[in-house]
Amino acid sequence: MTDRLNRFLDRFEAFLDRAEPLLPGSAATTDWSASAYRWRVRQGIGQLEAVRHPHAIRLDQLVNVELQRDRLTANTRQFVAGRLANNVLLTGSRGCGKSSLVKAVWNEFRDQGLRLIEVEKTHLVDLPDIVELVASRNERYVVFCDDLSFEEGDHGYQALKTALDGSIAATSPNVLIYATSNRRHLVPEYFSENAQTQYKNGEIHFAEAVEEKVALSERFGLWLSFYGFSQDEYLAAVRQWLGEFGVTAWSEDTERAALQWAQGRGARSGRVAWQFARDWAGSH
Repeated sequence: MTDRLNRFLDRFEAFLDRAEPLLPGSAATTDWSASAYRWRVRQGIGQLEAVRHPHAIRLDQLVNVELQRDRLTANTRQFVAGRLANNVLLTGSRGCGKSSLVKAVWNEFRDQGLRLIEVEKTHLVDLPDIVELVASRNERYVVFCDDLSFEEGDHGYQALKTALDGSIAATSPNVLIYATSNRRHLVPEYFSENAQTQYKNGEIHFAEAVEEKVALSERFGLWLSFYGFSQDEYLAAVRQWLGEFGVTAWSEDTERAALQWAQGRGARSGRVAWQFARDWAGSH
């Protein structure tokens, strides 16, 4: 009986060895020739899905974010070169170039072995699996979490916090996390929590709820802040995008239309400038 059981276990183990590379999410089923991926979960199984037509925006297409561009480019250049680099949190006004800058920096270094993996907030619990999947690869990977924010009780909050710094396992040297958010601390902050902060003997003691929420953003080594555009900055972005779309003429009518467009949207940003330029170039 024992011999029969051992033979069965040997055969079953051999079967698993042959079947494992065929399972979704395994390294053998991933198209490693791609330069950008999405993490997809189907029927409870995650896998890297190659993006066939990535948004290849260029750094020179972005205006009014020169400081942020230079710092993110320098950090990414260190990473691609195999030197130490930081995880990055890009926060601030909506539409001012946070996600576009991440994609532009990836595009700048994609020919040097930089790969981009887009992960949705609901799948952040899979970060350890993603890191393990690419840890043995020679390429460098930026895990991109766009428009990130958490509500009370979100499981992804703790998963991201652990992945950044806090797991018993060391972080992989070929993986960084770049996240964008409209919230500086990624989670809602309430006045009642700040009211629990105490002042004793000249020292400020923050409430535990405040400390917990700040703890996540502090695990990003580099913070980059983005702000709404002034009128001149907005018009410069409009002219930049019009030039990209082949419209070189600029007149008072164009400027007036661009300002009215921004007024109708209630904001001046790179996204609003891009949207106006597309409309103007398409209609003229």
